[in-house]
Amino acid sequence: MTDMANADLFLRFGVAMALGFLIGLQREHAYGARGAQIFAGERTLALLGLSGALAALASDVFAMPLIFFGVLLFTAVLSGAAYVIEAREGRIGITTEVAVLITVLLGGLCYWGYLTLAAAVGIATTVILSLKIETDRLVRSLTRQDIFAALQFAVITAIVLPILPDQAPWPSPFDVINPFKIWLMVVFISGIGFLGYVLIKFIGTHRGIGITGFLGGLVSSTAVTLSFSQRSQADDKLARPLALAIIVAWTMMFPRILIEVRVVNPGLLAVVAAPILASGLAALLYSLYLFRSARSQESSDLEFSNPFDLGAAVKFGLLYAVILLITRSAQIYSGETGVLVSSFLSGLADVDAITLSMAELSRSGGLALETAAQAIVIAAMANTLVKGGIVLGMATVALRKALWPGLLLIIVAGVGTAFLL
Repeated sequence: MTDMANADLFLRFGVAMALGFLIGLQREHAYGARGAQIFAGERTLALLGLSGALAALASDVFAMPLIFFGVLLFTAVLSGAAYVIEAREGRIGITTEVAVLITVLLGGLCYWGYLTLAAAVGIATTVILSLKIETDRLVRSLTRQDIFAALQFAVITAIVLPILPDQAPWPSPFDVINPFKIWLMVVFISGIGFLGYVLIKFIGTHRGIGITGFLGGLVSSTAVTLSFSQRSQADDKLARPLALAIIVAWTMMFPRILIEVRVVNPGLLAVVAAPILASGLAALLYSLYLFRSARSQESSDLEFSNPFDLGAAVKFGLLYAVILLITRSAQIYSGETGVLVSSFLSGLADVDAITLSMAELSRSGGLALETAAQAIVIAAMANTLVKGGIVLGMATVALRKALWPGLLLIIVAGVGTAFLL
């Protein structure tokens, strides 16, 4: 065996042992924090990772796969015996036993050369093991409606989407109505909102107003604006912290737009990126200014309902289809001016639908990239003005004073960059 082969073999065995040690370290720490004994800690799991690699090597050398499965079975028997002993002492749970079996399998993966996969699975396993408190809190915070909403989301993604026709058999301007693509956008936007909602459940809104603004921006920046504008009426001293949360929520709209454009039409991203990034950067800088001046650690009791609802999903799909049709008709009958006007009006209600519409139309060649980019910027500015109007109409004078410079910066940065470029 050459030195190169030896070095590669040593690397595989080393990774197997390191992954076992990492998982064992987490298990030892978790049990040690509770003052309990554990049957497999960092040393045992490191050796188990090594044994998995050795078993895979022996199976390869002797051309007998049963050797590896025999070691795996022996490990399973030992883990089962340990579980029985712990169960008699009143400790119910098989998390460590499952981690032991995963460690042996990871050792085998390392020997067979799947080092990247083994490292990813080993780290993911350690992360999952470390998130017990957070996942328990997430489970406790979920309601029956949340579970039902998650099931509905799974249904529209895995069952409804695949059976929709991926074509638009109608004449222009109805040729933009593709059921599959429309519903795909529904799944995409619902997924973003659902992710933000799960993060809020996972982390909690008690971590601070700024964090709530960040997570709330993933779900609905308009809801954050509305809620905190109303809250300012109850306590005017929280004007700057509330302004921080609102601006942070607004900031999240801009990376969200860029992600949507990148997914639907990567070619449009380079054209629209500058003004959207400029607005996002302006919002971020003003957020940092408010963060430095708003020293309150006040937590938030802002409540979000689950963003996914089958009725809401259908409404978004219809809105998206209508905006596609209006924009296509405006382009045909009124040219670029019609597209920009319809984008402004659409942005007053929903920036996601118009962003996806412009990205899809420009991807299919039905709209110039420059026009689509201008339309997205106009829609984003219109949506920001609507949220600014909510603050001006519902918030206290102190909150208005804290927010209006940020609103002005966002609009000037976005529109100014769009005109310059």
